[in-house]
Amino acid sequence: MSNELIMEAKAILKYVRTSPRKTRLVADMVRGKKVNDALNILAFTNKKPAKVIKKLLESAMANAEEKKAEDVDSLTVSKLTVDGGPVWKRQLPRGRGRVTPIKKRTSNITIVLK
Repeated sequence: MSNELIMEAKAILKYVRTSPRKTRLVADMVRGKKVNDALNILAFTNKKPAKVIKKLLESAMANAEEKKAEDVDSLTVSKLTVDGGPVWKRQLPRGRGRVTPIKKRTSNITIVLK
């Protein structure tokens, strides 16, 4: 391998109370972008997962700074995965003594900057 320095910074957030399907919509907008562009996109996206992903991206940038990356602004979002977490199962009472199941989904989000 040449003397090329491969710098990676990672941040993981588990059990976020947003569904993975809705979170992936926001994640797809940011994946592969430069860090500053991604922060700008997330700041003006009007969805709940955007705030969560923005905060996680800032955490990954802080991790890169702590690892002594040459230039934090030159990093890109190389990997952003959204996986399903545990599902909270609840019940909603209905007529005639029946119930309807409610699934409150959670997400596990991982960001890797290169």
